[in-house]
Amino acid sequence: MNAKIQDNLDEAQPTETNQKGRSWRDPKRYLWLMGPALPGIGLVALSGYAIAPKKLRGLAWTGPALVHGIIPALDRAIGEDPSNPPDSAVSELEADKYYERIVKAFIPTQYAVTALGAWLASRKKTPTSDKLGLTLTVGAINGIGINTAHELGHKPEKSKKLLAMMALAPTGYTHFVVEHNFGHHKRVATPEDPASSRMGESFWKFLPRTVVGGIKSAVEIEKARLKRRGKGFWSLDNELLQGWAMSAGFFGATTLVCGPRAIPFLAGQAVYGASLLETVNYLEHYGLKREQKENGRYERTQPEHSWNSNHTVTNLFLYQLQRHSDHHAHPTRSFQALRHFKEAPQLPGGYASMLLPAYLPSWWYEMMDKRVIDHYEGDLSKINWDPDRKEELIAKYADYAEAVAEKARADREAATETENDTPAQESATA
Repeated sequence: MNAKIQDNLDEAQPTETNQKGRSWRDPKRYLWLMGPALPGIGLVALSGYAIAPKKLRGLAWTGPALVHGIIPALDRAIGEDPSNPPDSAVSELEADKYYERIVKAFIPTQYAVTALGAWLASRKKTPTSDKLGLTLTVGAINGIGINTAHELGHKPEKSKKLLAMMALAPTGYTHFVVEHNFGHHKRVATPEDPASSRMGESFWKFLPRTVVGGIKSAVEIEKARLKRRGKGFWSLDNELLQGWAMSAGFFGATTLVCGPRAIPFLAGQAVYGASLLETVNYLEHYGLKREQKENGRYERTQPEHSWNSNHTVTNLFLYQLQRHSDHHAHPTRSFQALRHFKEAPQLPGGYASMLLPAYLPSWWYEMMDKRVIDHYEGDLSKINWDPDRKEELIAKYADYAEAVAEKARADREAATETENDTPAQESATA
């Protein structure tokens, strides 16, 4: 599989022909099928477990194995792909319905694997350890399903927003469609955003802040929208109530079919799936901050306000979510057309590789804190700090920041001297 993926990526190298756009073709066109293939893998694994639960017990743990082991390993083995589609090909990519069908194809299999997992977890003979594995496997798939909802939820069509809510219903996180689009995208990389993590803030401190803050934000946004239309919160047009009804209907129907023993499974997979979303939120803007102007407004969101990654395999599974800077610059742009920016800060690994470090604060700080300081060239005033740790961390990193700032100044001076010398050299040569 590694060789096949690399062969396809090699074809992505720009040539005089494909730079014109007409002859360019997406080298990953069929590799994007890895996204909707993920719940299919889960369905096959759980079907195997259902047939031979004693011999194939390990299949119950397929989800955690993929998310925390196999995908990170493939990311390291295959590496990165920073290539972009030529500008002249973007409109054609956006118009190609093939990519939209890929995203939508995730949802039916997502529901199938969730239903099968609920049935297996509710059987009396299923060992407790296997129930835990089944819960995490289905939770992982539904957590990645939130990314499917993310892709669909940014589109203006009502039908796509409803599909986004369907993808979110198994995790009970349907409010994400409202808060993400109209809250997070407005406040991203500012201290006011509950979904933007602060430097020195552990994931475990961030988690309750973003969950509670996200729900509160969604309610406020929807109240304001309905008020502008002359309607109250308890209106049938309330998108939050629509989403919560979908979740309640899904949980109720599953419990009715599988019995009350399915309830711990349903709750557990929802919590784990939603936590994967919030872990990714934690990665995406850690310590980054938009500058605030004198009038109190923040500068426009730029590529440097999101952590990015070009690790190939995770991008294939997550519809290029790791090209997060371009997504914030163009929220409605479809995944196949998202671009890499050289000026965007880069994570040391793909999202899948960064999940475990995020859970362990000391590991995370060691990997990321100096990267934030490097990104801002030692200017500590530009960082989005955890207010409870700001003074402590400024004192801790003062010497390092000074050294980084000095090196940045020296590099700029050297670059200026080179620019000034170049015309003189060219004149002498002439």
